[in-house]
Amino acid sequence: MRRAVFLDRDGVLNSNIWNPATGAYESPLRPEQFELLPKVISALHLLQDDGYLLFLVSNQPNYAKGKATMRTLDAIHRRLETAMLEACISFAAYYYCLHHPLVTGDCFCRKPSPYFLLKARDLFALDLRQSWMIGDRQTDIECGLAAGARTIGIGALFPPAAEADHIAADLWQAAQIIVRDLNS
Repeated sequence: MRRAVFLDRDGVLNSNIWNPATGAYESPLRPEQFELLPKVISALHLLQDDGYLLFLVSNQPNYAKGKATMRTLDAIHRRLETAMLEACISFAAYYYCLHHPLVTGDCFCRKPSPYFLLKARDLFALDLRQSWMIGDRQTDIECGLAAGARTIGIGALFPPAAEADHIAADLWQAAQIIVRDLNS
């Protein structure tokens, strides 16, 4: 059985964007807004070099809400993939939920549902008890806990979940917690 780290995207790997119209930080809506956060590449290398498979698990409701086209979402994803390829970071899979309950109704894949973690477990022979979910929202933590994974809340914009196993300032600190836990 293999170990994995499941990562939320916005607020963990890349910056959220301030939207003055809504008065909130949101996912990038254009490819040129996509920008990796500091030390993300170093953190992913640390995890990858320690033998963890990397997975992206992200709710991306902007398509359902009519804020972004599939073409735009694909272009943003290509920016992420390109950055990972250039840095020799290999994600085993990218999982996106494109639904929003107020628009499309309930679905089986939107976090906090553990659907994508369980799917990855089955496809990649993962031990979820030895795996981690890292996110900046309560739904990320609930998803990881529901799957039986350990959790780390990242918290600058959004208060990290109280139930998280650990709290970290950023992905770099989260990666150090995971590696330290493995080697202790």
